[in-house]
Amino acid sequence: MRILQLISSAGYYGAENVLVCLAESLRSAGHENLIGVFHNQHRPNTEIADRARTLALPTVIFPCRGRLDRDAIASIQQCVRDNDIDLIHTHGYKSNIYGILAARAARVPMVATCHNWPALTLPLRLYSILDRMVLHKANHVVAVSENVRRRLRHFAISRRKISVIQNGVDTRRFASAQPVLRQELGLNGRTVVGAVGRLSSEKGHKFLLEAAPRLFAEFPDLAVVFVGAGPEQPALESLAKEFNLQDRVFFAGFRNDMPQVYASIDIFVLPSLEEAMPLTMLEAMAAGLPVVASDVGDIGKTIGSSDCGLLVQPGSAEELLAALARVLRDPALRAALGANARARVHSAFSIQRTAAQYLEVYQSVLHARRSWRYELA
Repeated sequence: MRILQLISSAGYYGAENVLVCLAESLRSAGHENLIGVFHNQHRPNTEIADRARTLALPTVIFPCRGRLDRDAIASIQQCVRDNDIDLIHTHGYKSNIYGILAARAARVPMVATCHNWPALTLPLRLYSILDRMVLHKANHVVAVSENVRRRLRHFAISRRKISVIQNGVDTRRFASAQPVLRQELGLNGRTVVGAVGRLSSEKGHKFLLEAAPRLFAEFPDLAVVFVGAGPEQPALESLAKEFNLQDRVFFAGFRNDMPQVYASIDIFVLPSLEEAMPLTMLEAMAAGLPVVASDVGDIGKTIGSSDCGLLVQPGSAEELLAALARVLRDPALRAALGANARARVHSAFSIQRTAAQYLEVYQSVLHARRSWRYELA
């Protein structure tokens, strides 16, 4: 099977990581993947193509000049024909729009993955509305969590058209990583609380900073590290300076050595206001880290019944403080949570399992397509 994995990216984050890991796993199962990436005129963000090339995954760049570039649609359509693509798999609202137009022109089916709709700003709300309209036209829609599935159903997308496939990770990457970030930041001998992900408002990082002064008062050898980049970084750095935490709070920026990053962390924290199925949490669990996270999306379902971490209400610095303090005070609890987290990911969230579920969807869509053509003949 030949699949075009299509994405318009804002950087190398969760959806991009899932796409690359999925393509690797499908390749191991004997299926060819072509990674299609938009080169947007004002925000190129083709990091995912760079990552794919390091893994010898074939890539193609689609220049895109505006909001609806007909040349880009034609380029995708031609790519499908030139490479004998059987199916287009889209990731995100822009790839959904361009993908459905190209798929119809090239007469191939399209599967869309809805990773999330973080509609906290007016433009994002408008994009999500348009995305929902397009998803009605896809052959199949994959939701990465039950919460996303409920949203899709709320907007009248057919139940028969939706599957829930949770994100998965390549657990082998985290088996023997070295804590290089500790050495780089001079954190040897300190307990490290780490937050990994895009520095944007819906991630709730400010609540961790609000809890930090009282944490440091009880745990003077503690360090807090933010790994990632994004529009909230200046505001977070300003807040850390306001609290006089510059020597205890570190901003490590974007990293492409995530196994080594997780090996440098003692406790993983995810104070998000909104999530679906966060890949960073699964990676942290695969690395054997205890989790303190907001009870949003499918996070509670993932860790709540398996003693992998502690849940807090989103937007509550007080609950975040109490949960982190509890884990920091009890090394035995910390070790047990981390061990349970690793076991949970290995049993239920491997990328091989995720890829097998996607392959079932692909085959079902292609079978239905062939049956439809046979009936018309």
